[in-house]
Amino acid sequence: MSVLAWLLPAIPIVTGALLLAGRFTVGRRLDRFAPVAAVTAAVATLGVAIAAAVTRPEVRFPLFDRLPAGMAVDGLSAALVVTVSTVSLAVLVFSAGEFGAAESRARFFGLMLLFTGAMLVTVTATDLAVLLMGWEVMGAMSYALIGFWWRDPERVGSADVSFITTRAGDLGLYFAAGAALIGTGSLNLDGLAGAGGRWPHFIAAGVVIAALGKSAQLPFSFWLSRAMAGPSPVSALLHSATMVAAGAYLLLRLQPLLDATGWAATLVAWMGALTALLLGAVAVAQRDLKQLLAASTCAQIGFMVLAAGAGTVSGGAAQLVAHAAVKSLLFLGAGAWLTALGTKDLRELHGAARRYRLVGITFAIGMLALAGVPPLSLWATKDAVLGAALEDSPALYAVGLAAGLLSAAYAARALVAVCRPMDSATRQDTEQTGARHVSQLERLPLPVLAAGSLVLGVLALPPLDDSWRRLLGNGGEPSPSAAELAASGSLAVLVAVLTWALMRREASLRAAWTAPALHWLHLEQMAELLIARPVFALATVLARFDDRVIDGGVRAVAATGRLAAALAGRRFEIRVDGLVTLVGRGTRYLAALARRPQTGQVHTYYAQAAVLFAVLIIIVLVVR
Repeated sequence: MSVLAWLLPAIPIVTGALLLAGRFTVGRRLDRFAPVAAVTAAVATLGVAIAAAVTRPEVRFPLFDRLPAGMAVDGLSAALVVTVSTVSLAVLVFSAGEFGAAESRARFFGLMLLFTGAMLVTVTATDLAVLLMGWEVMGAMSYALIGFWWRDPERVGSADVSFITTRAGDLGLYFAAGAALIGTGSLNLDGLAGAGGRWPHFIAAGVVIAALGKSAQLPFSFWLSRAMAGPSPVSALLHSATMVAAGAYLLLRLQPLLDATGWAATLVAWMGALTALLLGAVAVAQRDLKQLLAASTCAQIGFMVLAAGAGTVSGGAAQLVAHAAVKSLLFLGAGAWLTALGTKDLRELHGAARRYRLVGITFAIGMLALAGVPPLSLWATKDAVLGAALEDSPALYAVGLAAGLLSAAYAARALVAVCRPMDSATRQDTEQTGARHVSQLERLPLPVLAAGSLVLGVLALPPLDDSWRRLLGNGGEPSPSAAELAASGSLAVLVAVLTWALMRREASLRAAWTAPALHWLHLEQMAELLIARPVFALATVLARFDDRVIDGGVRAVAATGRLAAALAGRRFEIRVDGLVTLVGRGTRYLAALARRPQTGQVHTYYAQAAVLFAVLIIIVLVVR
């Protein structure tokens, strides 16, 4: 049984290492076979992940002066290993169709497999030592992938910013490990909440800093926009099931530790809610599609962090799994358009959904799910998270609800941009020459991810929510049996099969069906009436307030300062200078008088002393 625990991360790590090593020994000849090897390893990893989710393997071994360490697949990690493996396979299939012969394929696919293997180590680790190993390798691989086109200084600079920022946050995990050794005598994750004295506070502080940094939450959110410099498949994997999801997973895993401190859970909940709100507002203002998706990733991860702080592990895990499908779908769709049209500017993507219909329809499903439209996946998961937030604090719920409304705003903005017909605003001068087609391999994973975006919300809905809680060990009841899971998941499988059958033939998705449907829904008019006009009206009011109140106040302060300076120069400066001049003249006159008696003649000094003595006698006589 423990063989599966070893095989799960070993397959992608060993295959990736061989591809990287072969790239330097065999040379470019390996690039031809790298996609096939990577996809084969990803398929094998997914098979092992499914088997591990059912059998729950565990492996233990001594580490660091016989400290217990190991890897295990329990309820939460079972959901994560299947999610990571599935998204990784979809992204690698897409990459096999996107990367041309001129690219360094062996290096790219090797790094991607190592990235996936490191994430699998992270989510199956049972102690901080093994978790840190996966955590660090994942960070190093993200640096190499973001700066994959290393001859471009700007891309390398973006990789540096991302790496240094996340590494600064990672120091908190080392601090937490040291505090755990002192407080508990071990690094076991399950024992961190039971540390003696004040050590749980120190452990929680380190964990929170590391998790917020890795998940690009405030105040570390800026690095994720720089990570967009990497290839689109890297963004799809990094933003959906790996890297940024690792921080949210860690907080969900250590939720009892957050509750034990009395402050960490509240801090985490508010940081997640504020990130979801503020980065949602940033996403609304973006014109670059990938930057919009990057900001929305921070916002959607914020709901997972909010779930960890509010105490709903099941809701946060459901949000994580559903978001992985949605965001990988959206990034792959954006990458397909970037390859085909050579642009990611929303103004230049008018008509993209009409021209590439399969990409457009699957992208629309992902955006509607991101907006929280019922009955799609993120609608149910966000509802579960916000329900827990309402029980914790009405103010927290209000912030989370506002963030959810912003999700609908930026999703509608992107969807309207790609669905509207080409017009005069659609420019042809793009950032690179587009290939003008989307390959079959690029299209292949899109319907599968779209099916996940449709149905994964059932994890947070009755009757699956009870089974989901028990699967994650969040309900205090035994885990559901395989038969119960199969029966309760039959609806999701049926919907997924129907979705795949519907999207299997792209030729059947004709404009004669899609265009009248879009016209009947009046999507553009509704978006303009409900979103664009209120936003522009608010922006106009704020601009006037800025011009008339804030700028006016600054101008008034400046004018007052100039007036005061003029008055001081005209009325007071002359008088002050005259007084100083008068004092100087008086002092010089007295000094001249004092020099006159100094003649050098002794009899003169005696006469002066006699006069002074006579004056003193007179004063004494008068006073008496």
